[in-house]
Amino acid sequence: MTDRLKGKRALITAAGQGIGRATAEMFIAEGAEVFATDLNADLLTGLDCETYVIDARNDASVKAGVERARPDVLFNCAGFVHHGSVEDATDADWEFGFDLNVKSMFRTIRAALPIMVANGGGSIVNMSSACSSVIGAPNRFIYGTTKAAVIGLTKSVAVDFIKQGIRCNAICPGTVESPSWHDRVRALGEQLGSQDKAMEQFVSRQPMGRVATATEIAALVTYLASDESAFTTGHPHIIDGGWSGQ
Repeated sequence: MTDRLKGKRALITAAGQGIGRATAEMFIAEGAEVFATDLNADLLTGLDCETYVIDARNDASVKAGVERARPDVLFNCAGFVHHGSVEDATDADWEFGFDLNVKSMFRTIRAALPIMVANGGGSIVNMSSACSSVIGAPNRFIYGTTKAAVIGLTKSVAVDFIKQGIRCNAICPGTVESPSWHDRVRALGEQLGSQDKAMEQFVSRQPMGRVATATEIAALVTYLASDESAFTTGHPHIIDGGWSGQ
């Protein structure tokens, strides 16, 4: 590694597994002082950095967690994937999806911005998805809608705070291998009566014939967190193996 993040304080939500954990590990390797957080403290075991619980759906928890880190870099990774179409969506699912996938970012950004501005700038990276305003995916109504909102949120923050040295970008992955993805494969396999068919269904929509690794996504987050991307703000960065380009 190259110490690209040396001297930076980085706060990560949902750092216990998947993309969040891979990013925490890469940030540590690149020299950042990392504050890795998750709703489940047990998932943070083994990370060589400061770890603690943040409930991204709780204003007080978010405010305290952000104040503890006082970050130069904020990676908003917390989220949930709902299955189903608009006909399957309940009011409770809709409200939960927007609270965790979108409002959590509103909470962390609102808490972090004054700190970043006072420090002369910072980089915010938000987890969106190729399944958003970029491309639709079957049975991802609530998820795709919330991730489209994340892109709008990202652009708004970027334009409002560009003069204060704040950069705000979103990443839009395709399907990524992670514990939560394996949970979705298992659930689909139960519906189809075959885990092999479920895996084939997920992989078949990827032109490369495979899903991404969490480390591949973490590399993009690291670039956007670093000064190498100093001229980049306000954009959704698609990393989907060609899925949305078909």
